[in-house]
Amino acid sequence: MAHCQPTAIQQHRLPAHAYDDRMNLLLTINRAHGVGSTMPPTMQPPLRSLDSSPQLPSHADVVVIGGGIIGVFAAYYMARRGLSVAVVEKGRIGAEQSSRNWGWCRQQNRDARELPMATRSLELWEQFAADSGEDTGFSRCGLMYLSNDEEEIARWAKWRDFARTAGVTTHMLSGREATERGRATGRAWKGGVFSPSDGTADPGKAAPAVAAALMRLGGSVHQNCAARGIELEGGRVSGVVTEAGTIKTRTAVYAGGAWASSFCRQLGIRFPQATVRQTIVRVPPMAQQLPDALHTARVSVTRRSDGSYNLAISGRGRVDPTAQLLRFAPQFLPMFAKRWRNVFPGGLEGIRGGHESLARWGLDAPTPMERARILNPRPDAAAVKQTYERAVELLPALGHAGIANAWAGFVDSTPDGVPGIGEVWEVPGFILAAGFSGHGFGIGPGAGHLIADLVTGAEPIFDPAPYNPARFKQSAWGKVADF
Repeated sequence: MAHCQPTAIQQHRLPAHAYDDRMNLLLTINRAHGVGSTMPPTMQPPLRSLDSSPQLPSHADVVVIGGGIIGVFAAYYMARRGLSVAVVEKGRIGAEQSSRNWGWCRQQNRDARELPMATRSLELWEQFAADSGEDTGFSRCGLMYLSNDEEEIARWAKWRDFARTAGVTTHMLSGREATERGRATGRAWKGGVFSPSDGTADPGKAAPAVAAALMRLGGSVHQNCAARGIELEGGRVSGVVTEAGTIKTRTAVYAGGAWASSFCRQLGIRFPQATVRQTIVRVPPMAQQLPDALHTARVSVTRRSDGSYNLAISGRGRVDPTAQLLRFAPQFLPMFAKRWRNVFPGGLEGIRGGHESLARWGLDAPTPMERARILNPRPDAAAVKQTYERAVELLPALGHAGIANAWAGFVDSTPDGVPGIGEVWEVPGFILAAGFSGHGFGIGPGAGHLIADLVTGAEPIFDPAPYNPARFKQSAWGKVADF
């Protein structure tokens, strides 16, 4: 059996002038804040490197397509149950949205359909570290929400009342308590929330750590190895065709993130999906201690395990027009109607990425995944500037740090903002796990465990019904996730 060559990973690249524009933007912002520019900011999120398995297997009990946090946790839990598992990843493990998110692992403000998964995931993050010895950067540091908007505070209080019925602890903060906990902001607050059992993990460490643990259990991981499609016998899965050869299997788990809809289309599966391009700014480690995880309506701040900070504006993003977006636009009207204030028209990044094409491809020639192994879209220049300025306004100490990185990622969303997880009836043996709508990192362990349960026929760790992909045949009006 052939193996995937350890060549340099090809990325969704920008023209040289566009890359220079990014650099100039960040350097200009740094200089405007009086920060020295001895080194130009980089355009990639930090990510641990991982060596691939040396040989592609000829067969496996399960093949997982996609090496993000969902795919590697699913593979890990299946390997723990004695299954032979191969993960095939077109680029690097964790290189797309799994390393481009905030790193929050939260129950706070979760939609009721996702809360059971979020609760169990927090336990599984801790258990994974104890069982594997790997460092994901996970810590139950607690998450803090601050506000001067009484309506927003009232919504949080309403969620607190619901959370109590689910056994989740969250503390409403009075104005005095919020001001004290938020003293690094140097301002008074009317109220807030502190969720002590929630936390963060490091997006640059997590997926590679799980993949490393998987390999020690006997699973194999194949980077730079795109899955081109599925072989069928009698209508069900019989193999996964990769650029390096075919792996015979009866079960394929598809966890390919933003690529899911176009891949499903090759099998005649209609999976409504839209991607939103979101931007994150990172500042280097600082001497002054700031909150580990702080959310406000204007900007959110998260401390990474190396002491640096991610900065982002919650929910803000750009929708790049593509053929796939136009195809599914009617199903996404409820989503856009609810969140239009934070979503803006985009540009050509979606077309450049190639992940939202309606094209069909063969199994004997390079596919769009091999032409753009890592989606690395252009950050929104206005968002970079506004995010940093708002963060400095909120936490003045950040003004002395400057920008170390700024990157963007494609958040794959479903019409109701809840992921699709389960076997697709049109193709027996094909398990879909996609559309995590910006929530996937924190709930990755729970999702992976559920997938392993579904594959092995074990009692599900929580009720899988809310995630059934068959629901996408119905309208999402009145069903869009609240948070």
